[in-house]
Amino acid sequence: MTGVAPQAPPRLSHGDITMSTHTSDTATASHAVPLEGQRAGDGPGRRKMARTKAPYWFLSPFFILFGTFFVFPIFFMIYLSFHVWNPAAGLSAMQWVGLENYSYALTDPTLWRSLRNTVVIALLSGVPQHLIALPAAFVLVQLGSRARHWLSVAYFTPYVTSTIAVSMIFYVIYAPHSGILNQTLIYLATNPVTGWAFTWVADVMPIRWVQDNALIQYSISAVVFWKYVGFNIIIYVAGLTTIPKDLYEAARIDGANAWQQFRFVALPMLRPFIFFAVTMTIIGNMNLFDEPYVLTRALEQASRSGMTISNYLYRVAWQWMDMGSAAAISWILFFVIAAMTWVYFHLFGRKGLEGN
Repeated sequence: MTGVAPQAPPRLSHGDITMSTHTSDTATASHAVPLEGQRAGDGPGRRKMARTKAPYWFLSPFFILFGTFFVFPIFFMIYLSFHVWNPAAGLSAMQWVGLENYSYALTDPTLWRSLRNTVVIALLSGVPQHLIALPAAFVLVQLGSRARHWLSVAYFTPYVTSTIAVSMIFYVIYAPHSGILNQTLIYLATNPVTGWAFTWVADVMPIRWVQDNALIQYSISAVVFWKYVGFNIIIYVAGLTTIPKDLYEAARIDGANAWQQFRFVALPMLRPFIFFAVTMTIIGNMNLFDEPYVLTRALEQASRSGMTISNYLYRVAWQWMDMGSAAAISWILFFVIAAMTWVYFHLFGRKGLEGN
């Protein structure tokens, strides 16, 4: 029996070896092991999405605080204005009353009296603020930079001073017997040089500046004026420094004096700043609370003429513990301020926001 000789394995050509090697490398690459720290699902799309979400994660603390302390209180105040609620009794004591809180507030004579007091004090303190702040700022700009800076600091100091501290200082100044104001009037009345102009002082002393219903509004207005006139001066100084000096030089060449430069050059260019300053005055005076509260805190009779709508709101909320009515009054105050601002905006004119 003849044996069959074993066959030798087939010889691969150079082209076959190259193809086999290329196929093996491709298979190895298709099953590559992910790098350390990289997940198999991490692709360009997922990384791009992570990059686009990162800014929102950094902004999330702001949105959380904004929603907690601004958005939520607004909607809760709307909800609360339709309920009767004493916070001492807990949330379970809240009762739905519909529009009863608004009806009660709008028919309450104390609300309208406090609103009238607020408007009177706002006019007595707000109008002089701007009538004095505008020319004072114009004079400051004409001075040298060093004098302007020092005077600006002096004018602005009352604004950054504590309102409670300022009100208490004026409470001492207004004291009937020992107050600086009455003592100054007595000195002027007894002085041989100025006595002829103050003969009336002896008939009215002691003047009760915060105890008299006829004087309390003027006394509060003086405090508000003294505290906030510096703020308006700084606003107008900032506006005047943006006006090109070429306009003043051209006006002087045309023969304009200081008043004409102020009237025809400065005022038209200050319209946006005037609009901002007056709007802030309206909002601030309609929310006036600290000054009348400190000056009339122990004077029930005088507080009737010095009580602003914010003081009345505080009394309803924290003395009578009627949070539902207080919420309704706060929304009434909001709409009053919004209406006054809207009227002022349209009276001022849209083009008033643009300097000529």
